[in-house]
Amino acid sequence: MSRIARAESARISLASSCRLLLAIVGAASLAACAQSPVGRQKADLGTNRQAAVQRPHRVAALHPRPISRVRDRDAKQTASHGVASFYSDTETASGERFDKNELTAAHPSLPFGTKLRVTDVSSGRFVTVRVNDRGPYVRGRVVDISPSAAEALGMVDKGITNVRLDVVR
Repeated sequence: MSRIARAESARISLASSCRLLLAIVGAASLAACAQSPVGRQKADLGTNRQAAVQRPHRVAALHPRPISRVRDRDAKQTASHGVASFYSDTETASGERFDKNELTAAHPSLPFGTKLRVTDVSSGRFVTVRVNDRGPYVRGRVVDISPSAAEALGMVDKGITNVRLDVVR
């Protein structure tokens, strides 16, 4: 074999070795990424079921302003102040069919089944509703209520109104 052929063979061998080393480093990097905290968290759930059950369920808020909860003497909690509107739909996020005659509401983050007292701040009229849907999806609004709840508040003609939300239970 000539000197030139040996040099060419050595150069090809060196290039193949570099490619192999690069592939090994890439595979090791991917393996390190695969061991994310989410994977470890799922593994922890299997070993300690009691701790997994006690973890709180969180729903992503649609609005940048957090809900402030302040304890009153009556053990009520003020959820928020803002604008309310009413809506109609065919099915709710909780899976139940929408009934315009029920006193229900859509809230972005409170758990389904939460009872809210919705008070019109200008008139003082209030209605207690049950959260069974997600929304509203309009910036600045804190709750959507069913048409029957809107009628009880006297806001059907206005469409929207300023309200105070209090968590009843």
